[in-house]
Amino acid sequence: MSDPVAAATEPMSLKLEPGRYSWCTCGYSKNQPFCDNAHREAPTNRKSYKFEVLEPATVEFCMCKRTGTPPFCDGSHEVLCRARESRVTGETDG
Repeated sequence: MSDPVAAATEPMSLKLEPGRYSWCTCGYSKNQPFCDNAHREAPTNRKSYKFEVLEPATVEFCMCKRTGTPPFCDGSHEVLCRARESRVTGETDG
């Protein structure tokens, strides 16, 4: 499976009502965190992750798309943030 595009580097918290949902796994959806079928046109072989909410619940959605517990955030975005920080150097003026 190809690497996803991170839609964000922190989770998105949403209150959901009972029902069926499709979570975006590719990162290309314009309707994050939900799938809008953008994966069909994107350079990826990823598909949506379907899940069902049985009672009202607040969900912390993974937005980096690298979670091991889809669709929930498991902290994987922290690895992405550290990797990004390690490639950037800088200093303050003054």
